[in-house]
Amino acid sequence: MKYMIGVDVGGTFTDLTLVNVGDKTIKNHKVYSTPDDPSVAIMTGIKEIAEMYDVPLQSIDYLAHGTTVATNALIERKGADTGLLVTKGFRDLLEIGDQTRPNLYDLFKRKPEPFVKGYLREEVEERLYADGSVHQELNREALLESISSLKDEGVEAVAVCLLFSYINPKHEKEIVNTLKEHFPEAYVSASHEIVPEFREYSRLSTTVLNAYLGPVIKRYMERFRDKVQTNGIKVDPYITQSNGGIISIQESVSQPIRTAVSGPAAGVVAAQNLGELTGYKNMITFDVGGTSADVSLIDNGTPQISTGREIEGFPAQIPMLDIVTIGAGGGSIAWIDEGGALKVGPESAGSKPGPACYGRGGKRPTVTDAHAVLGRINPNHLLGGRMDLDISAAEEAINEHICQKSNIDRERAAEGILNVVNANMARAIRLVSVEKGYDPREFTLVSFGGAGGLHAASVAKAMNIPRVLVPPASGTYCSMGLLVADVRSDYVRTYPIQPNEENKCDILTLFEEMKSEGEALLIKEQVSEDKRKYIYGIDARYVGQNYELTVTFSEDQLLDLDVLKELFHKEHEKVYSYSKQDADIEFVNYRLTAVGEQPKAPVRYVESEPREKVPVKSYRNVSFSDGYVKTPIYSRDDLRPGDKLLGPAIIEQMDSTTVILPDQTMTVDHYLNLLIRNGKESL
Repeated sequence: MKYMIGVDVGGTFTDLTLVNVGDKTIKNHKVYSTPDDPSVAIMTGIKEIAEMYDVPLQSIDYLAHGTTVATNALIERKGADTGLLVTKGFRDLLEIGDQTRPNLYDLFKRKPEPFVKGYLREEVEERLYADGSVHQELNREALLESISSLKDEGVEAVAVCLLFSYINPKHEKEIVNTLKEHFPEAYVSASHEIVPEFREYSRLSTTVLNAYLGPVIKRYMERFRDKVQTNGIKVDPYITQSNGGIISIQESVSQPIRTAVSGPAAGVVAAQNLGELTGYKNMITFDVGGTSADVSLIDNGTPQISTGREIEGFPAQIPMLDIVTIGAGGGSIAWIDEGGALKVGPESAGSKPGPACYGRGGKRPTVTDAHAVLGRINPNHLLGGRMDLDISAAEEAINEHICQKSNIDRERAAEGILNVVNANMARAIRLVSVEKGYDPREFTLVSFGGAGGLHAASVAKAMNIPRVLVPPASGTYCSMGLLVADVRSDYVRTYPIQPNEENKCDILTLFEEMKSEGEALLIKEQVSEDKRKYIYGIDARYVGQNYELTVTFSEDQLLDLDVLKELFHKEHEKVYSYSKQDADIEFVNYRLTAVGEQPKAPVRYVESEPREKVPVKSYRNVSFSDGYVKTPIYSRDDLRPGDKLLGPAIIEQMDSTTVILPDQTMTVDHYLNLLIRNGKESL
């Protein structure tokens, strides 16, 4: 028998999904995260779920792991001591940046400190022209002095970023070879290997971030792989990337920046796979955990990609799933500001001490405490009965920190907390939809994460989203995404030209180079030829514009310039509400994504079993804005395809709770998803 395991590490819990490939059964498990060493919780969880379902560790045929190590290292500034080699005259570019202030109207808000200290930045005597030709050859003697200086300072990693090396990497390659010869123990990150793309500051920043993370990720991955092998698991694990793909541990060490902010990506991939099964190709993913809410948009089956996001105040010029993250999760702390307004988040109680109702020492009220006070979560049967809630502690926290400072009663205070956090979540949905030209009424809200089901119905109602889809095991859904992800690797070239017949050959050459690199990577990842595919894209703009829009297309359309130009006009119309058909267009960046299709965790299709009455597990008084209502409580395990419910109702399962509002209906589809719709006429 073969098994697949996906592990997703969150701020509060580490989630695991176990799939039996033979009979297509899916099992889930949660353990508390261990932030000091995430691999401890991972191996604890793997051993526990294997023991629970009598699975020999040797029979695990596929293991994928979503890591927060890179993200945490950046947030906590616990990366490697890093040096920088940069073209002479550009030593302070990390400080200068693009002259954008962190807050336009706050003149006193300071920029974040660069990840490379000033005295660890060495200038290199060399210079290229903008076309890549050499103006000044590399001064090797001065370079050796700079390397010696960095070595004496004890740096673990060195970032190398020279002017115009994205066109001609000759000098960067010489520096990398010299570092290997004279400073072999250093982790080296060169910009032509990480992000060969124009815009000097963002390229430099990305290269520095990669170097800063390199030694930390290398040590963690080696430690994790050793633990996996020591426990008898024979396969090498895959690691999730920010672009939604997976990559082997060996490849993740060479470009660790691609694993930063990768935590929420697996959930988007799982939703994309679900859309292919159910036919709901337009989706807004809604992932609410203990510390944050992550929102993304899938348009006609394709997740949105961003290449210009910031991490800890610094640009990271790598392809990432376009996910908006806000500090609004179950552990988000509610508080009264100086003006007497109720606020929720972004500070979180985390896993320790956690919400007050967890009984782990938390004293401040959280979103979870509000749900507990309003009766929306089971006080005696959380995590399948492994956890009880201390309702009195939640009530005390809300009384002390909210009621006594605002002169409102406890029920109104708890409802206020939920209203505020729901409004914050709705704003995040607007960022990925309305503000980018999409109408939320044309989408399905896919809810997952431990707290997603508690908020999805309310948020969908506020945004006029017609339906909510809650997949099975929604509380551990990101770990399921790791079992349906493909190997992905992204490549880019910069070469600004206008799309005309005489430039066709240059465009084709650039894509052929990138395809060769992608093919080599897929071969290295042992992807067979019939499982390889390539996604093409071009960043284009009207001549004179400062920024570009990305259009994607098939290989067959590559040399049909009229089609490519029309695709750009349509994208410009969608984003900016106008296009200029007679304006000259400039192609700037050329992108290729190499995809290696991987085995997907099977999902069972179950025939409908209509029945007049769905068994009620119990009843509980639950508050729905108009006071407490005696509400039926259902077990998710008792639901079958074809079942229909009228709200109000609560559906409980091991890893999450789903709330159905009084004016909503719920049906169960053939894949055991819950479909919640506004209005009782839907039945």
